[in-house]
Amino acid sequence: MLQPGDRVGVAVSSGADSVALLLLLLELRAQLGVVLSVIHFNHKLRGKASDADENFVARLTAKHGLEFHAASIEVAKKAKKERANLEDAARRARYDYFRSLVESGVCNRIAVAHTADDQAETVLAHLFRGTGLAGLGGIHPISGPVVRPLLGVRRNELRHFLRARKQTWREDATNRDTKRMRARIRKKLLPLLEKQFQPAIVKHLATLAELAREDEAFLDALAEARTVMLAQKKDGQVRIAVDDLSQPWKRGEFNAENTEDTEFAEKKKALSTRMVRRIVEKVKPRAGQLGANHVEAVLELARSGQSGSSISLPGGVEVRKDRDALVFQAVENAGGRALQSAPRKYEYKIDLAESDIEVRVAELGCVFRLRVIDWPPERGETSTDGAVLDRDRLRFPMVLRNWRPGDRLRPMGHRSAHKLKRLLNERHVSRWERDGWPVLASGGDLVWTRGFPVAAEYAANERTRAGIVIAEKKFE
Repeated sequence: MLQPGDRVGVAVSSGADSVALLLLLLELRAQLGVVLSVIHFNHKLRGKASDADENFVARLTAKHGLEFHAASIEVAKKAKKERANLEDAARRARYDYFRSLVESGVCNRIAVAHTADDQAETVLAHLFRGTGLAGLGGIHPISGPVVRPLLGVRRNELRHFLRARKQTWREDATNRDTKRMRARIRKKLLPLLEKQFQPAIVKHLATLAELAREDEAFLDALAEARTVMLAQKKDGQVRIAVDDLSQPWKRGEFNAENTEDTEFAEKKKALSTRMVRRIVEKVKPRAGQLGANHVEAVLELARSGQSGSSISLPGGVEVRKDRDALVFQAVENAGGRALQSAPRKYEYKIDLAESDIEVRVAELGCVFRLRVIDWPPERGETSTDGAVLDRDRLRFPMVLRNWRPGDRLRPMGHRSAHKLKRLLNERHVSRWERDGWPVLASGGDLVWTRGFPVAAEYAANERTRAGIVIAEKKFE
């Protein structure tokens, strides 16, 4: 947790646990080779009592000749403004302050006084809310720059330690308010479990948390490795094939000769759910809690959703089914407009004064090459049947642009003109793929679009003397 030379900010609230942590680190600092300072965050939740806590910590810091760093914020107003849970808003504000101290170089480690009792309370609270393996892991001993040296120590041991040194502390009255679930667990449930069920319940819950964290770390590493191998990230989107998500490992990669199909499927699903969570974490533009029901909805979309259908997830993420793949991307707001989905508009004039011309369309990352060829072509010169325009029937300058609602085209082989939107739908081109879809217009008429034969009225025929061939390639 700590290395010689570390500058350690000790988070002291004025409560027994954090005061004990400070005294313990003061006794150990020479042995550890660390430099200590004291950090206090005033949440302004208890009026004068909150200010008295800060004054207590300031005097204690001065007594031991340490630097004192303090900040305050009216957390109740912040929570109301953000429409957030009060405890969650307080925790985020506190840890934001801790992070700012590390970023500014005041310290490179923050020591926090969570105890074994805190760990047991957290595991139980997560169980009551509903949790998976990650929630069973409870409080982590090390989380970035934050370390928790007392996570294996009982709360009553710290009070004995303080009394032996005649060190006072302050009690937060809200910790006794049994209207709050955490206080009920602390004051009612854990004492009942220790007295009537298992005296070592706190130790056992702490052990459960440690084992859960070990398993979670391994499974997370496995999920990350498979995600990196199977998913592709491009232009802010992550794309993964449905088969790869539903079968992140194949039978050849897993010793399942004696495993029932249903059992093997459950094992694969466990990895699939983790991969979904990791992909969402990489994509999401803001905070948002992904629940088990959200993950199941993504997997259901993969299993049976129609191409083009989509769902929205917390944190500003949209997931859509694109034929045989899922595409994850950030969305701009609660209304669900994709950050990447603003229509790509462009328009390039083409006069074809030369025999060949190349048009670079930066909006698509493509180059379109228009080549004039003699017609009819020499045998074997080209196989462009259905893809050649009659140059003499075109009006110049032509316009290469993105498609627009209302565009119509009668491709060769069709009896009548159709809206391009309908043609794209019939080809199962999703509304995301068609963004910026290129078309070529002559005199206001569509004569060509990507993926279809040229317009029948402008196609080369037996009377054509010169044809125009259009080819498309990505930027090199």
